[in-house]
Amino acid sequence: MRIKLLAALALLLPYFLSAQIRPEKFLIGNNKILKGNVTQTKNPLSNSVSEIEIQGDTVWIGTSRGLSYTTDGGENWTNFYGTDAFGTEAIYSLLIYDGIIFAATGHTETGLAGESVPTGSGIRFSTDGGVTWESAPQSTDDPGDSIIVYGINHIRALPVTVPQQNVTYDMAVLNDTLYTASWAGGLRRIPLGKFLANPGTNFERVVLPPDYLDSISPDDTLHFSLQPVAGAFGPEQYLNHVSFSIAVSDSGFIYVGTANGINKSTDGGISWTKFNHQNQSHSISGNFITSLNYDNNTNTVWATTWPAIDAYAFYGVSASSDGGNTWSVFLSGEKGHSFAFKNNGNNSSDVFVTTDNGVFRSSHNGQSWTLPGQIRETGGSLTIETNVFYAAAVQNSSASGATIWLGSANGLAKLEEGAIPWSGTWSVFLASRPLSGSGETSYAMPNPFNPDFGNLRIKFNVNSGGNKVTIRIMNFNMQIIKTVVQNASRDYGEDIETWDGRDENGNVVPNGVYFYTIEENDSFNSYGKIMVIR
Repeated sequence: MRIKLLAALALLLPYFLSAQIRPEKFLIGNNKILKGNVTQTKNPLSNSVSEIEIQGDTVWIGTSRGLSYTTDGGENWTNFYGTDAFGTEAIYSLLIYDGIIFAATGHTETGLAGESVPTGSGIRFSTDGGVTWESAPQSTDDPGDSIIVYGINHIRALPVTVPQQNVTYDMAVLNDTLYTASWAGGLRRIPLGKFLANPGTNFERVVLPPDYLDSISPDDTLHFSLQPVAGAFGPEQYLNHVSFSIAVSDSGFIYVGTANGINKSTDGGISWTKFNHQNQSHSISGNFITSLNYDNNTNTVWATTWPAIDAYAFYGVSASSDGGNTWSVFLSGEKGHSFAFKNNGNNSSDVFVTTDNGVFRSSHNGQSWTLPGQIRETGGSLTIETNVFYAAAVQNSSASGATIWLGSANGLAKLEEGAIPWSGTWSVFLASRPLSGSGETSYAMPNPFNPDFGNLRIKFNVNSGGNKVTIRIMNFNMQIIKTVVQNASRDYGEDIETWDGRDENGNVVPNGVYFYTIEENDSFNSYGKIMVIR
């Protein structure tokens, strides 16, 4: 998933041998399912939406609780979480190509020092719209895979033998070849036909320039090792061999983002030219490229460019319309995550970039940007209670409007937009289950709760229409630290109130255990416990 809270430049864990997982095939229908079936719900299963892909009238989303899709604009959702094909894996990247759905999966494990370690679990793919799925293991190397032939060179390469820190964060297809950007696993590729026929086949490692070279070709005489960290081949740590993002153009170019810049190939991934913050006068803002996308309507490559190890680099959005020769930098200081484009015709596009401070939109090639403001469902009370957005996609784009999907750290939103940007009908989809019929009257979500990533929602039952509701937050000593609402009129049925994690003085509360109480007409209704962890 594209929640990119990684220690981007930390040393990777030591590599240990791991057993190769055999590819498997699954049928996700009403029969021949071994461990579980798809579920049908009114909302996605997770509020952390990191990937969105459009396939005609079908919207696919990747979340921390797996893969889901809707075919009716969000009225109903089909979820693959808990099925035999997906298990409890999270989705780290999605790709739809020529009707084939690819979902890269993974999870976190506890490392040697107690840290959370992203761990890849391969690629699931479907050629029939999600009815049947096949599984390919995370691409790794045999311990003896230490040489790559590159033109006239024999490049020594550090074998990546485990899935830890080897997560597929992006995928693309160019010239019927599937490319993956797999962090410690680097840039890899495989002919698409070979992959579909035998998903267990290992991917080929692609050689990119080391940090000290701005380009390579097979005719060069080269003296470096392919390795993202210092290892058996020497003390080098080549950040340009740590890949994270990929974009391809209709003209056949491929761009690969690493922790040392943007690499471009015009000959099918053989020769490479690197652009980074140091080697151009009109350069990108930073060398850590968390996302790339290519707008074929305007022939512009867009990148979210974060600082790596250069003290003078900075967060921003970088774009080039001349193939990377010069770059323009926008939204200085903004930590971006992904892009989407709305085709306006006449070689014009609206550009959307998701960031930690909302979804920025430009109709003027980046010269000016707008935000939607707080997103609230039209005619309802549900809102997106965070500014952190990870994914965006545009559906049914036309001159008269479009349907815009936005995935955040705390919910999914849809805008059925007219001709005026950011205007139209909003829908908000929250992964809140209904209150159970066994006496449950309220619960808090997410729980544990981190105020840095949005608000806490308290879902509760109102026993009769017009009741006056009061909700208070108390600390472990049962002292009132915040009154969320007091004597607020609420209609009969289920309702939701939010708390931003702050006390009455506007200060974010420290980590710990808290309680909420709900009263109706000054009479006790229910209470619950909240765990705050930042």
